[in-house]
Amino acid sequence: MNYIIGIDEVGRGPLAGPVTVGIVMCEEKLYAKLKRNNLPAGVAGRLPPLGKDSKKLSPESREKYAKVLEQLQKGTFCTNSAEGALLQAQIVHISNKEIDKIGISKCIKKAIAKGFGNLDIKNYLKIKNFKLKILLDGGLKVPAELTNGYSVKQVKQFTIIKGDEKEKIIAWASILAKVSRDKLMCKASKKYPLYNFHIHKGYGTLAHRTAIQTHGLSLFHRKSFCKNLV
Repeated sequence: MNYIIGIDEVGRGPLAGPVTVGIVMCEEKLYAKLKRNNLPAGVAGRLPPLGKDSKKLSPESREKYAKVLEQLQKGTFCTNSAEGALLQAQIVHISNKEIDKIGISKCIKKAIAKGFGNLDIKNYLKIKNFKLKILLDGGLKVPAELTNGYSVKQVKQFTIIKGDEKEKIIAWASILAKVSRDKLMCKASKKYPLYNFHIHKGYGTLAHRTAIQTHGLSLFHRKSFCKNLV
C-alpha cells in the first residue's frame, strides 16, 4: 500500500485571475506503469514521454494529455499486487480577491491544504504498512497540520526544484492545473472582453498592461499586483 502524490501550482505571477494548485495521487506500482506509458486498456491517447513544465507545452498538447489523465481518474485498475488503484486528482482555485486579502503565498498554502484534504486518503493512513510519498515542485510544501499524527515512515514529502521537469506525477498535476485555470480565464474573457484574458491568461503582457492603463481594473484583477499600473 505505497502511494505517491505530485503537487504543483500555476498562476502565481499573473495580474488577474486565480492561483491554481493541482494534486495527483497514484499507487506506486501503477505509477511505475504509467510513467512508461503502459496505460490500461480502453484509455485513448498517450501521456507526455517526459516530465515538462506545463507552460512549455502547446495548449493543444496540454489539453490532449489532460484528457488522458481525466480518463485515468474514472476507473480502478489492477496493479501487480492485485490491489485496485485509482488515480485521483484535485484542482483548487483561490480567487484574485483572496489573493489581495491574504497574499499569494498563503493562498497557495490554502489551496494545497484544501486539495490534500479532499483526497480519499484518510482510510489508507490507518493501515499499518501504508506509506505515502509527496513530491512538490519548487518551494511548495504540504502544511504540517495535515501530516501530524502520522509517523515519518508513513508520510514523507520532498520539494524538488523544477520538479515538473523531473517527476512525471508533478508534471501531470501541473498540466491539469494549467488546463483548468486557462478555461477559467477564457470564460472570464467573455465577461471582461476589454482585456483579452483568453490570449494572455492574465499574465502581464504589454497588451494586457496597456489595457489596464486604458480601461482601469476589472473585478477579476489582482489589485495588489497592479499598483504600479493604475
